[in-house]
Amino acid sequence: MSRLLPLPVNPDLDLEFERIVPLPPKAIWDAWTKPAQLVKWFTPAPWKTIECAIDLRPGGRFYTVMQSPEGQLFPGEGCYLEVVPNRRLIWTNAMAPGFRPVPPPSAADENVNFTFTGVITLTPHGKGTKYHAHVRHSNIAGRNAHAAMNFAEGWGKALDQLVAMVNARRAPKPRRRAAKAKPKAKK
Repeated sequence: MSRLLPLPVNPDLDLEFERIVPLPPKAIWDAWTKPAQLVKWFTPAPWKTIECAIDLRPGGRFYTVMQSPEGQLFPGEGCYLEVVPNRRLIWTNAMAPGFRPVPPPSAADENVNFTFTGVITLTPHGKGTKYHAHVRHSNIAGRNAHAAMNFAEGWGKALDQLVAMVNARRAPKPRRRAAKAKPKAKK
């Protein structure tokens, strides 16, 4: 297993969330990298993720559309910076696909009006995984705006939904009982 470069945390600009999860890293990785799975857990309920596109490679597109309980849509597009299967995923909304810089968000923007880089690091831990989310912001105002959105609570609820989704997919399916054969009528 290759060593990941450490990413220092700046408490003035960054937010972190960490938890031991009773799932293998591959199951969490798949939930983060397969659109059909991501839409089921990514946004804390009652919000929904209604669309997702993933081009899983550095410079590839990470696109989601979140929907508020009132029906308002919040599209978000970013670019993957690092993809280390089953270990680390880094993306940012400061760049569009192809590492194309985007204009800084304005306060009038109805969507996320701060620039960030998201880092998910998965480390095997016993029979589970140490899940570490680290969100790096470009300025204190962006960090504070994200914290005011209940960062830890929201990311925790989303992770709970991820675990529930994976566990539901792994649960044995109930077996259907075979219909009893009807006795043949005597002639």
